Amino acid sequence: MKYDRDQYVKILGEHLEPNILNHSLALEACMGGLYDHFESTGQLGPDEPQKEDWLLAGLLHDIDYSGEFKDQHPAKTQEALDKYGLEADDTVIRIIKAHAPELTNTKPASKADWSIYCADSLTGLIVAVALILPSKKLADVKLSSVMKRFLHQPKFAAGTRRDEVKTCENPEGLNLPLEKFVEICLTSMQSVSGKIGL
Repeated sequence: MKYDRDQYVKILGEHLEPNILNHSLALEACMGGLYDHFESTGQLGPDEPQKEDWLLAGLLHDIDYSGEFKDQHPAKTQEALDKYGLEADDTVIRIIKAHAPELTNTKPASKADWSIYCADSLTGLIVAVALILPSKKLADVKLSSVMKRFLHQPKFAAGTRRDEVKTCENPEGLNLPLEKFVEICLTSMQSVSGKIGL
């Protein structure tokens, strides 16, 4: 589906806490970067969602993580969309549900599903690495620093669901080496650093 991204971002900004909005923008960027990688390497099957769906799912995946919906996230995605006057087709809703399969009973199946599942909590660790730098800038974050803290410092950004991120390597999912997956997400987030205040 075609959507007015600026309008969506504006409305999300009115309803989500700033850190949740920034996380959503970061995940949107990761989804776009992962799509581009898989497209350029010929790994997208004919049934794979369109890039717009990947991006919109990343942007909207936490839309119900606020207000009266927060306790039931992500089961209230459709209700939140309706309340805020936004639309997302079934394909996008399906991808969103896949980022929390234990809550939605929607197991990742497509590359889009696996991408949102694996990348969701990685964004927080990458932000945390940026925030310990003197500059606090994503541009100064090195892949080696992210990998070191991901693999060898489990208490760093302890909320990161490392086991989920590591499933990027599963052959039935993304079949991407962990370091390559992290690199794609880091580069993607750096490309939108100005939009997320880093």
